Amino acid sequence: MALESLNDLFVEQLRDLYDAENQLIKALPKMAEGANSVELRQGFEEHLEQTKEHAQRIETIFEQLGQKAKAKKCKGMEGLIKEGSEALEEDMSEDVKDAAIIAAAQRVEHYEIAAYGTVRTFANLLGETEAATLLEQTLEEEKETDDKLTQLAEGINVAAEEGSGSKSKSSKTTTTTRKKPAA
Repeated sequence: MALESLNDLFVEQLRDLYDAENQLIKALPKMAEGANSVELRQGFEEHLEQTKEHAQRIETIFEQLGQKAKAKKCKGMEGLIKEGSEALEEDMSEDVKDAAIIAAAQRVEHYEIAAYGTVRTFANLLGETEAATLLEQTLEEEKETDDKLTQLAEGINVAAEEGSGSKSKSSKTTTTTRKKPAA
């Protein structure tokens, strides 16, 4: 399909994002299962529910636009998920694996932040205020998820560095603690 207008590009980008969110809905349970940190696992489980809401918001936008909610293969997300899956299969200590999973997850979040920022801007330019509001809501949630991953990484990365060179095959109940910032 030839893209003749910003509106055409907007719809095309929404289709790409819709596929990206649906790919994540399938990938997040695997990431949660592969996480050793309880907090990280819970974070992925919570983000799965949020990701389902993101996909529903896109469906709502399609409905508002009078368009069918149709996905277009998101090759960028496909590649990011493939990299994350490879991290899950690597032979490494639990803390290092969690650090690798967080790194992969943050790449996904940054990709989504860029994509949602772009489509939100398109929606604003096209006068699609309801769509822009929904897209802004999702954009803010993606930023919050990225912040949460950064906070988790602060503890997990230190543990990975401290345990460098050792492989722990203990049960998946490892937890990390992090210092709360001073008020």
